[in-house]
Amino acid sequence: MNLSLPLQDNAKLKIVVGRIEQHIALETFWQCSNINAVDRLGYNDHGPIHIKIVANLALKLLRMLVKSGIKTSIELNYKMTREDAEIVVILAACLHDIGHIVHRANHEEFSVALAPPLIDELLAGVYEGAQKAIMLSETLHAIYSHRAEIRPLTLEAGVVKIADALDMEHGRARIPFSKGTPSIHAVSAMAIEKVSIREGEKKPICIDIRMSNSAGIYQLDNLLKDKVESSGIKEYFEVQAEITGEEKKIVSRYEI
Repeated sequence: MNLSLPLQDNAKLKIVVGRIEQHIALETFWQCSNINAVDRLGYNDHGPIHIKIVANLALKLLRMLVKSGIKTSIELNYKMTREDAEIVVILAACLHDIGHIVHRANHEEFSVALAPPLIDELLAGVYEGAQKAIMLSETLHAIYSHRAEIRPLTLEAGVVKIADALDMEHGRARIPFSKGTPSIHAVSAMAIEKVSIREGEKKPICIDIRMSNSAGIYQLDNLLKDKVESSGIKEYFEVQAEITGEEKKIVSRYEI
């Protein structure tokens, strides 16, 4: 799968992303994750499309924070580089949901268990010794920390957690509208039309959300808000949401 990532001048990232895009087992894991999450459980996409969206959002968020003068954790704690932080973020974004091949319940732990041999393959020859061990450590932390109640301890992990929550356009969040009886989760998700990221006026990043119906507020208050507040980096973000145009009817009739 082509991730369509803006690699810029990060030569190491180019190598790693090339390997990710050609990795048959990893792409198969993404497909298997969707079989369990979507086909068997009725949840939204946790496969290739979700991975591509989250990877691009996470890389964009990280670069915006770095541009605003914020140091990455791998620079502060290990004297490594911004380029290394970008690789941690992309690896975590691409591996954070593979635990769904086991089950959605506790998938974060399963992802952490499945990821090490994949990370070892993807980083072979790019990192060696202690630096390779650090990259593994930081990536596993970011994978595990996307769990709702876990507070990330690094900038990179916080970025991945927020990027994961931002994949919510057109009913993609939580439970699809098309699955079963419409619930407040599904209806509110359908109300999210567009999610945009820009430089903030008061904080480094502003998340702009365009809604077609005020039901979308439930989605923001019960998913995005919790992820931002538990991200460990909420002080760098502001969130603005508004309804554009006339409110769109989502449900015409509801029966119990």
